[in-house]
Amino acid sequence: MFTGLIEDIGHIEAVAAAGEGARRLAISTRLAGEDLPVGASLAVDGTCLTVVENAGDRVALVAAAETLACTSLGGLAAGARVNLERPLRLGDRLGGHMVAGHVDGVGRISALGHRGEALDVTIETPPALLRYVVPKGSIAIDGISLTVNTVDAHGFAVSLIPHTQTATTLGDKPVGTPVNLEVDLVGKYIEQLVEPYRAMREQPAAAAGLTLDKLKENGFAE
Repeated sequence: MFTGLIEDIGHIEAVAAAGEGARRLAISTRLAGEDLPVGASLAVDGTCLTVVENAGDRVALVAAAETLACTSLGGLAAGARVNLERPLRLGDRLGGHMVAGHVDGVGRISALGHRGEALDVTIETPPALLRYVVPKGSIAIDGISLTVNTVDAHGFAVSLIPHTQTATTLGDKPVGTPVNLEVDLVGKYIEQLVEPYRAMREQPAAAAGLTLDKLKENGFAE
């Protein structure tokens, strides 16, 4: 579990094949010298990966084929900058929002605009994800916890304060850049829980198993 508060901007030193369509990412970061042993989790642009090597000034992680297919990590090359965050520890402050590190889909930056010191970023969003995005709700973009400003039929917009512009990579990305999106997981769980009941309401009574014989059997009809 993560918070969406980026701890460091790492630099991709090398990308290599790792078998079965996977890739090994070597990333230089100051976090390597801290509590980040082999086997630990690390969110890379919002994608939870496992550390397979720690060389003291860099770490290596493996992104599986499924991860590469569902995120923007497949486009990373040597020299790229990535947002990094270690997992939340029990007792830490939850300064952002609950982020699982499981990317729901890939959006694309469709517009940028300055408003005073803030940078407004508009994200074109897959329709399947857009229904979970609500004004003033939370969303993770490349692992960054942000508040949704507005939503329309094509996507949503957020605003980056100066600190976010310098402490993350999002402020440097041009229009057209793909970004990893993780919607608020609370909404997904609620939808999953209520879906069977919604389906029952939409079915005819007979199809849902409600018959005259059943009503008589339970004392609701004669």
